[in-house]
Amino acid sequence: MVMTAKQMKITLKKSIYGQLANVAQSVRGLGLRKPHQTVVVVDTPENRGLIRTARHLLAVVES
Repeated sequence: MVMTAKQMKITLKKSIYGQLANVAQSVRGLGLRKPHQTVVVVDTPENRGLIRTARHLLAVVES
């Protein structure tokens, strides 16, 4: 039996310009570079923490 990891689709809705350093680093850590860019990441506690830090800039869709 093959189990696949749960994934999340994350979109950067606003620029990180002018944000606190830890917020900008969290967004970069998720692999997002430009506004309106979308990435798919694995649903892990580490990624959830990065998302929580920058939740005001992100749109998240769980799949």
